[in-house]
Amino acid sequence: MDERLKKQLDFALEIDKEKNIFRQTHISGHGRRENDAEHAWHMALMAYLLKEHSNEPVDIAKVMIMCLIHDIVEIDAGDTYAYDAEGLKTQKEREDKAKERIFSLLPEDQKKELIALFDEFEDYKTPEARFARAMDNLQPLILNNSNGGNEWVEHGVTSEQIYGRQSKTKLGSEKIFEEVTDKIIQEHIKKGNIKE
Repeated sequence: MDERLKKQLDFALEIDKEKNIFRQTHISGHGRRENDAEHAWHMALMAYLLKEHSNEPVDIAKVMIMCLIHDIVEIDAGDTYAYDAEGLKTQKEREDKAKERIFSLLPEDQKKELIALFDEFEDYKTPEARFARAMDNLQPLILNNSNGGNEWVEHGVTSEQIYGRQSKTKLGSEKIFEEVTDKIIQEHIKKGNIKE
């Protein structure tokens, strides 16, 4: 088999493992916990549907690829819950190591391309990264809202923690933050699902 094709197929098979990484967020309807692949797929489709609400024009194909690859590193690094202070301390180190191993399965040009997109997503510096990160924040928020805020209750999450994370949604879409994110958070504070 052609060496390039073999590397691409090896990578394709490796990333299937993302389906085995389960997140804290449950699928809608109080279902089971979602996996990383489902989260990435959902984000990518949401980005396409909501692109008109981005603060700035974006290359939506680039945003969607960022959404699809952003959690591949969790195959090795594991999922770090957004409000896990201890886990967040080592997240970057674990993910950098995983990024190198997993993307190195690809031919060199594709490895560089996907690492550049992964790093761009992490850095929040481009309109595409900011909008993709807004989707990364919005997707679990709407699922948690659809399930009555159970994850916030279960983990004792505070409004300060949620606003600390969700304030970055504004960098990608002020409209989504104001009309969706803030309203959901306020509603769950009133219900007592989010501690003040």
